[in-house]
Amino acid sequence: MKQNETLLNTQSINNYDVEEIGDEHLFSSIETPMRPDAFALEDDVKIELIEKHFRHIMEIMGLDLTDDSLKGTPKRVAKMYIKEVFSGLDPKNKPKVALFDNKYKYDQMLVEKDISVFSNCEHHFVPIYGKAHIAYISSGKVIGLSKLNRIVEYFSKRPQVQERLTVQIANELKQALQTEDVAVVIDAKHMCVQSRGVRDAGSSTVTSYYGGKFEQEATRKEFLAYLGM
Repeated sequence: MKQNETLLNTQSINNYDVEEIGDEHLFSSIETPMRPDAFALEDDVKIELIEKHFRHIMEIMGLDLTDDSLKGTPKRVAKMYIKEVFSGLDPKNKPKVALFDNKYKYDQMLVEKDISVFSNCEHHFVPIYGKAHIAYISSGKVIGLSKLNRIVEYFSKRPQVQERLTVQIANELKQALQTEDVAVVIDAKHMCVQSRGVRDAGSSTVTSYYGGKFEQEATRKEFLAYLGM
């Protein structure tokens, strides 16, 4: 009897810890947690399986899937998950970045601000939305401006925690641009805060990364001045 009580108590503690981690928006690693066999199934098979399981979820909730408005929902959700909102999980969707010589010899910071961020909280699978602001100082190479937006989009399209998203974008920019002189600021709202739990619709979360020259106060202040911060 005591052994069973101990087991139940341990499970209760573990369940409490899991809930606390979710509500406190903690994360375990810089890399998105993925199983080794994450890409063993083709996309079409994943869509078929998700459709089946999401249909079951809807049935458990008591929804009538014979209704014209609902009967296509499981398939729509499955396609949306794989092809759109979580497409950033698949490396084949990673944007290809081509470097070009900095022929203009532009040696000041380049700032791309107000990049739209649409992601999903990995703890509750509800939206995170806001703006990303990026800056870098060329090491002699540049990339097309749209690639900055594509990099943000790629890492946003997966279950995320905002801190991890910020670092993943920064690390990819450093690698792509071959420089440490990179800055990233994300200002976003979390539906898991707005629509559940504390239900605070007015707050937003700001995260930042400063590398290389952006660790210097003057450079960082210049960047933040462009953002009106």
